[in-house]
Amino acid sequence: MNTRSLAIAALIALSLAACSKKEEVAAPAPAPMVDAAKEAADKAAEAAKQAAEATKDAAKDAATATTDAAKDAADATKDAAKDAVAAAKDAAAATKEAGKEAVANTADAAKAAVGK
Repeated sequence: MNTRSLAIAALIALSLAACSKKEEVAAPAPAPMVDAAKEAADKAAEAAKQAAEATKDAAKDAATATTDAAKDAADATKDAAKDAVAAAKDAAAATKEAGKEAVANTADAAKAAVGK
């Protein structure tokens, strides 16, 4: 009876030990949809980086073009101002000459009127 009791106790202990063992579950393989979504996200991130770089380059080009246009406009304004000053000097000289002629003509007219 002792042997039989020991055998039964051993079987019960083995059964309990086997039932309490946890089975390790292997991680499921990633689904094809998950891989496709991950790949799409990576492509989108790369495209965003390229777009940001292109925007940065375009902004630099625009800034350079704006600076060049401003310089050209400033040069044109200087040239126009020089031309305006020269034209004003010419007009002043012409007005002065016309004034002298008008004074001379008035003096001649006055002399002629007195002499009559």
